[in-house]
Amino acid sequence: MSEESIGGAPAPDADENRRQVLYWRLLGRLFDPEEQASLESASLAVVEDIGLPSALLDPGASVDSVVQRHPELAAEFDGLMTPGPEEDGGRDRAAEVRRAALVSKVLLNVFASGSGTVTAEQLARWQSDAGWLERALGCRPGDLRGGRGGGVSGPGAGGGVSPTGTGVGGPTPDLSRLVPEIGPELGSIEAGLVKRMHLREVLADPALASRLTPSMSLIEQLLRDKDNLSGVALANAKALIRRYVDEVAQVLRSQVEKATVGELDRSVPPKRVFRNLDLDRTIWKNLTNWSPEEERLYVDRLYYRHTSRKTTPQRLIVVVDQSGSMVDSMVNCTILASIFAGLPKVDVHLIAYDTQALDLTPWSHDPFETLLRTKLGGGTDGTVAMALAQPKIAEPRNTVVVWISDFYEWRTDELFESMAAIHRSGAKFIPVGSVTSSGRGSVNPWFREKFKDLGTPVISGHIKKLVHELKTFLT
Repeated sequence: MSEESIGGAPAPDADENRRQVLYWRLLGRLFDPEEQASLESASLAVVEDIGLPSALLDPGASVDSVVQRHPELAAEFDGLMTPGPEEDGGRDRAAEVRRAALVSKVLLNVFASGSGTVTAEQLARWQSDAGWLERALGCRPGDLRGGRGGGVSGPGAGGGVSPTGTGVGGPTPDLSRLVPEIGPELGSIEAGLVKRMHLREVLADPALASRLTPSMSLIEQLLRDKDNLSGVALANAKALIRRYVDEVAQVLRSQVEKATVGELDRSVPPKRVFRNLDLDRTIWKNLTNWSPEEERLYVDRLYYRHTSRKTTPQRLIVVVDQSGSMVDSMVNCTILASIFAGLPKVDVHLIAYDTQALDLTPWSHDPFETLLRTKLGGGTDGTVAMALAQPKIAEPRNTVVVWISDFYEWRTDELFESMAAIHRSGAKFIPVGSVTSSGRGSVNPWFREKFKDLGTPVISGHIKKLVHELKTFLT
């Protein structure tokens, strides 16, 4: 029997074969950049047979260029990969073949990013294609890469049984969980493309620079290269750093605000204002004044809630290793220090070091200005930072020293002994191996064991752990 059934319509098996050809080509291209001649020729035959332009198979053609030449396809890309209502009578296999061709184009243009040097034009094209992928997932362009994504606007986003954007029948994928996970992947690919190109070329173009997604890898490059930038490029670099700082600060501030609530201070009389009135307690304490005849409660005393919190002036000394391996911690901790600097009765001091130490306390309230004054790279000698930190410990019982480093040091015995002396003095010493958003990091095993024996184990992992430790001490 031929692929064509009676009446000239494709047989169901024919559509299924066509769809599989397109997806085998997609997989082949994603995992092997070399062209598979048989898959390419078969895919071309499928695309032409269903009336789609052959440009969909051209790796050098952006989605923008395809849509410009074939504007009728723009509407098909919107919501392409979101679940849709099921066709009457079951799956529309012909529509699935068409969808497979369009999905393959978007995915290949975004995820097959190639290798070698990237030009500004190539980066701009990738950013545009990433925007089409976001549209295909039911989001606005830039939503996922900007960390705001996750809202799926396409029909049927809540689940159910329908054909999906991948052309597979049965239960639809849970896009509410899938889509947010794609955002970091897109950001990682974009950061890789930026790393492979001349960053200064991008920064010199305000339109292109404004489309960059701030990420840790991008911020690291900007901080390393900031002394070589000037004019428009420097202004754009600063704008990107500030955008990233503001985004991270917003997240960390909410964590600190939730954590830093002191105990109620019952030694301070409550303010006798209406908002503090404890109505339940007032009624309970005055029940003896209830008049059954009048059915009325006479109140001879009002009770108010205590709202004052116990707060003690504390000194927080943050020492951060600014060597190349600790960039993530440097950025996160300067932001965290600025947040604690804004809390009442917390005296924050910030020191950064590699082979030299820099007292950044005057700028500790502004992480943006702090980061601009850092100089990443170089070796590590914690003793120079210790020389700045020790004189700041005026009242040990009222002081916490947070030392963030991987502790791959030059003068290991000398540095550890001075850290142990801080601990013995009564100050709280918190060694931190990594303060990253991802929770990864490595610590010198020698120091890890020494700190464990001292009773001050190294905190490693997510920054929330450090926020919790500081909350415990400062409240």
